[in-house]
Amino acid sequence: MQQYVIGVDHGGTSSKAVIFDLKGQVIASAKQSMSMQTPKPGHTERDMEQLWQMNCQVIREALAQSGLKGEQIAAVSFSGHGKGLYLWGKDGKPARPGIVSTDSRAHRVVEAWYADGTAQKAYPLIHQEVLTSQPVALMKWLKTHEPETLQNTRYILGVIDYVRFRMTGEAWGEITNMSGSGLVNLSTRGYDDRILACFGLEDIKDMLPPLVNSAQVAGSVSAECAALTGLPEGTPVAAGMFDIDACAIGMDITDDRRLAVIAGTWAINEYIARQPVTDGSVKMNSLYCLPGYYLLEECSPTSASNYDWFLGTFMEKAAKAEGQNLYAWANALVSSVRPDEQQMVFLPYLYGGIDDARTKSVLAGMESWHSRAHVLRAVCEGIVFGHRMQVERLQKSRAVPAQAVRLAGGVVRAEGWVQMFADILKLPVETIDVEELGALGAAMAAAVAVGLYQDLPSAAQAMVRVAKVYRPNAALSPAYDEKFQRYTALEAAMHLMYTGSERR
Repeated sequence: MQQYVIGVDHGGTSSKAVIFDLKGQVIASAKQSMSMQTPKPGHTERDMEQLWQMNCQVIREALAQSGLKGEQIAAVSFSGHGKGLYLWGKDGKPARPGIVSTDSRAHRVVEAWYADGTAQKAYPLIHQEVLTSQPVALMKWLKTHEPETLQNTRYILGVIDYVRFRMTGEAWGEITNMSGSGLVNLSTRGYDDRILACFGLEDIKDMLPPLVNSAQVAGSVSAECAALTGLPEGTPVAAGMFDIDACAIGMDITDDRRLAVIAGTWAINEYIARQPVTDGSVKMNSLYCLPGYYLLEECSPTSASNYDWFLGTFMEKAAKAEGQNLYAWANALVSSVRPDEQQMVFLPYLYGGIDDARTKSVLAGMESWHSRAHVLRAVCEGIVFGHRMQVERLQKSRAVPAQAVRLAGGVVRAEGWVQMFADILKLPVETIDVEELGALGAAMAAAVAVGLYQDLPSAAQAMVRVAKVYRPNAALSPAYDEKFQRYTALEAAMHLMYTGSERR
C-alpha cells in the first residue's frame, strides 16, 4: 500500500493541511482562514478552541479531497509561526486566548530589560535579542497584568505544540520553536535555571514541557482526534518545527551556500551554520531542524502582512466594484510602474519596526500626481528594502557571502514581485515548485520520524525541486540603490523619533 504524509501549517491567520507523496508531490490540500483578534492596541490574539477545530477540519477536508484511506497516511506533522504564546490550563482548557507573533504588548518589558542590563546578561546563554513577542517577554507581562492566568497555567506551548497536544494528549516543546523563545540555552540545547532567574521567571519552570527534536515521533492520534479528522487512532505524530525552519528545509537549505528569505506575516532572512554568531551583529540565533546546525536570522514583522493590510484597507472595495481579482489586479498595477518612475518610500512598520516595536510606518514623498499604482509599488518596494536591510546584516556576519537566495511566502505567486527581490537584493532568487513550503517541511519531518527517509537531507533530496531562477537586472541597480539610501535614512529618522535613541 502506497504511503503518504501530511503537513499542517499554522500561520498567523490561517491553517493549511497538505497531503504529499514521498516525492514531494501535492496530492490534496485544504485551507481555513481565521480572523485575528485585536482587543487592545498592540494585542493580537486568536481563539485557541477555534484553532483546534480548524486544525481538525483542514485535515479531514484534505483527506476527503484526496480519496485516500486514513490507513495510507504514514504520519502527520506541523509547522507553525514562532514566538507568541499558547497556554494550556490546569482546568483542562486553554488558559486564555492564544497570542500571535505580531503581538507587541510586552514592549515596555523588553525596553526595561535593555535599560537595566537584563537582556545583555542573558545574551551569553540565549544568543539572541529579546523580542516583544517572545514567550519570555509575554510571560513576564502576564505575571504583572494577568497573574490569575499564570496560576492556572499547566503548559507553556507554541502553536504547533498546542495542536499536537490536542491531537495526542502528550505535551512537548519542539526544539526549533522553543530555542527562539528566550527560554532555552543554545549551547546546552536545554532549559536553564540561570535564564529563568535572570528574567525573574523562576516560578514558570514547571510549566515548561520537555523538549523534543523536529523529526521525532511525539505521540499518536488519540481516539478523540481520530473521530474529528478521519485519521486512524494511533497514527504517528511527529514533533514538527518552527515555520522558518520548515520553509528552509522545504527549500533544501541543508548547507550554508544560500540564504533563505521568507516574505510572509514576518520578514524572515536566514542561513544555517555550524556555530552561532555571538558578537551581537545578528538578531537571532536558534537551533535548526538539522542536528548540529544553528539558524542565524534577521527577522521583523515588516513583510507581506503590510501589503495585505494595504490591499484590504484601500483596494478591496475598488477591486470588487470593477469585478477584478484583488491580487491579480494589484500585481498588474505594480508592474505598470517603472522602478525609476516614482521616488516615494514606504516603511513597512504597521506591526512594528525592524529593530524596535515602537517605530511607526510612514509613506514619504507622495505628490498630487501619484496614482494608486505608484503608491502600491512604493509599498512593495518598501517591504523588499526592509528585507535588504536585514540581508545585508547577515552577509556581513558570514565569512563568505551567500551567492543566491531561495524565496518563500505569498510573494512567489507574483513573478514581478519575485523579480523585484532579485533586483533589489542583487542576488539570483530561486523559487520552489511547491507553494506550501511550511507544510512540505512538516511532511518531510513526518516521513523521517517514521523511517521513510534516513534524515532530513535525504528527504529534501527526494522531495524538493527548484521551479525557477530569477536573475538580477543590473541596469536597475542605480534607481533601487538611490531609493534604498533614502529608505535607510528615513528608517533611522523614524526610529529616533519614536524611541528617542539611536538604533541598537
